[in-house]
Amino acid sequence: MEAGPNTLVDTVGGVRGMVETSLPPAAFVLAYVISDNKVGISAAVAVVIAVALSIARFARRETPQFALSGLFGIAIAAFFATKTGKAENFYLPGLLFNAGYASAFLISIVVRWPLVGVVAAQLQGDRQWREDPERMRSYTRASWLWVALFGLRLAVQLPMYLAHAVVALGITRTAMGIPLFALGLWWTYQLVRHHHPAQA
Repeated sequence: MEAGPNTLVDTVGGVRGMVETSLPPAAFVLAYVISDNKVGISAAVAVVIAVALSIARFARRETPQFALSGLFGIAIAAFFATKTGKAENFYLPGLLFNAGYASAFLISIVVRWPLVGVVAAQLQGDRQWREDPERMRSYTRASWLWVALFGLRLAVQLPMYLAHAVVALGITRTAMGIPLFALGLWWTYQLVRHHHPAQA
């Protein structure tokens, strides 16, 4: 079975999962503006929203994995911000994650185990993908795409972080969140959709 766009989106929690990941950080910057730059209040608002999203998952008896992982990330971000008293540090974990993901994809390409191929193999149950030169090229190109995506986020957001531009950083993070990620998924699908094993 081919890993289509819907399948790829499902691996990150579906549209709802992506919204749940993006909503608390957006709420943080909104609360920061409304509260006249109160870091503690802004962090609390973000955490409360993340908790509410997790509770809603439990109430619907849905898989809470993505909401809980989002809650964990927001809790870390809130800790960074409140511990240092610097609002921009709310977004520091995200920057570190982007750097980590970009490095992971880059290393996977260097060692000839492109991560897009690893994920696609898991979705398809394919263990022979590395023996197909065409698929390797497609998965490598798609992995380079994610190196570029995470690298672009860093290139744009890191200067804002260093300049303490909290509002601009929050808006940019939201703009480069779901839209850019969705574009990356769609483009990845376009790159690899013609290279999948025939299955019954």
